[in-house]
Amino acid sequence: MPLLRSTVRGREFGDAIRALLRAAGLTNRAAAELLGWQEAKVSELVNGKEGVTDVELATLLGLLRTPPDEFDHLMALHHDAHIRDWLQPTGSGMADRVRTLREHEKIASEIDGWSMNVVHGLVQVPDYTWHLALAKPLPEPDARALTENRVVRQTAVLDGNRKVTIYMHEQALRLPVGNASVMAEQLHHLLRMSVRPYLTIRLVPTAFGPRAGLAGDFDRLKFKKIPAIVYVESEGANVFLEDQVSVGRYDTVLRSLERTALDEVQTRKLITDIIGEETRDDQVAQEQLQR
Repeated sequence: MPLLRSTVRGREFGDAIRALLRAAGLTNRAAAELLGWQEAKVSELVNGKEGVTDVELATLLGLLRTPPDEFDHLMALHHDAHIRDWLQPTGSGMADRVRTLREHEKIASEIDGWSMNVVHGLVQVPDYTWHLALAKPLPEPDARALTENRVVRQTAVLDGNRKVTIYMHEQALRLPVGNASVMAEQLHHLLRMSVRPYLTIRLVPTAFGPRAGLAGDFDRLKFKKIPAIVYVESEGANVFLEDQVSVGRYDTVLRSLERTALDEVQTRKLITDIIGEETRDDQVAQEQLQR
C-alpha cells in the first residue's frame, strides 16, 4: 500500500515497477539478487521512492524487458516522483488519459464527483460517450478508445468496493447527446444505477439558480492511508491536485452540493419527469412528421 508521503507520480511509478516484476515472475528479492542490490532498494522503487540512479533504474528496466514507451515514461517519472500536483497535457496522442486516474480509483475508498454540463463519466452508457467523443471532435479511432476505456473504468470503480457519490446539474440530463434513443437509454440507465447500495446519484435542479460547482467538473478521491486528491479534466490538460489547501476548496464545494442537491428519492423523481417530457416531445415530433 502506498506510503503516507507518497505522491500521485510516485504511486504510478511504483505500481508500474510492481507490474513489471509480476510480469517477469520476479519477487523484489529475486530481482535484487540478479542485480547485486540490497532488497530494500527494489522495495523503495516499488513504494514510489527515489533511491537509485538513472543508470541503475535503466538496468532494472532492462532486466524486466520493459517496452520502449513504458521505459521512457518511467525514466521521466523517476525524476519527478517527489513532486506534488500533476498537470498532464492532453495533446500527447492519448484520447483519454485514464492510467493515472484508474490506478488511484482502484485504491480509493470513496469517490465524490460533480458534473455540470454532461452526464458524469462513471454513469454514461457507451453510445452517450461515443457521441460526446465525436462532438469534441475526436477521430473515430480515438473516440472508440475513449469509449472502451470508460467502460473498463466504470466496471472497475462500480464494483461495490467503495462508496461513490455523483452530483450532477439538471442541465446535464437535458443536453441532447446523440438521438432520442441514446438519451432515453442514458436516462433509464441512471434510474437503474441509482438503486445500487454503494452508488448515490443526486441532482441540482436548474430552478435552484447558481450554486457551488460553477467553476467546472471534478472528482475527489479519498483513501484509507493517504491524503485525498482531486482530479480535474479540461480541454488542454488533466490535473491531479494533492496540495491539501487546494483539495480543501473542493471539499467546501462538495459540502455545499450535499446541502443543496435533491435527495435520492427526489432525484429519481426528477429523472422520471425528464424521461416523461422527452417521451412526450418525441411523440409530438413523430406526429408532426406524419402530417
